[in-house]
Amino acid sequence: MALLADDATDRVEQLIALSQRLLALMVEETGLIEARKPLPQGGRDEERNRLVNAYRLEMARIRQEPALIAEAPAGLIEALKAATAELQAGLSRYERALAAVRAVSEGLLRAMAEAAADHAAGPRTYGAQGVIEAPAASPPAVALNQRA
Repeated sequence: MALLADDATDRVEQLIALSQRLLALMVEETGLIEARKPLPQGGRDEERNRLVNAYRLEMARIRQEPALIAEAPAGLIEALKAATAELQAGLSRYERALAAVRAVSEGLLRAMAEAAADHAAGPRTYGAQGVIEAPAASPPAVALNQRA
């Protein structure tokens, strides 16, 4: 979804507004993650994804055609650069928060899988040599349905 702009000034103003909205979403979600609170459910993901795609597409268009914003006032271009720098900083913080959540989640899953594997292996006993013996291999339990 590309921006529909009347002129270079309008395009830059829209990009600044888009950057600010994306930053607001990222700051809010990062705050929730850092406070260890659940993220809100609903249309927020859809909105964030639409905004990210629009931003990405528009910045790619500008990279290919710098003339799209060349006529914008210098002060507005500087404001866009500042908004982009703020967005990049916010995205970096958001990325670190998500990486921490991912590491914790993976650690929990790994611990649960190990606990399930230990439980499935059965009790461990000491053998005659004083060493923990490996459990005897037994086939997994199977439940049969009489109607099948």
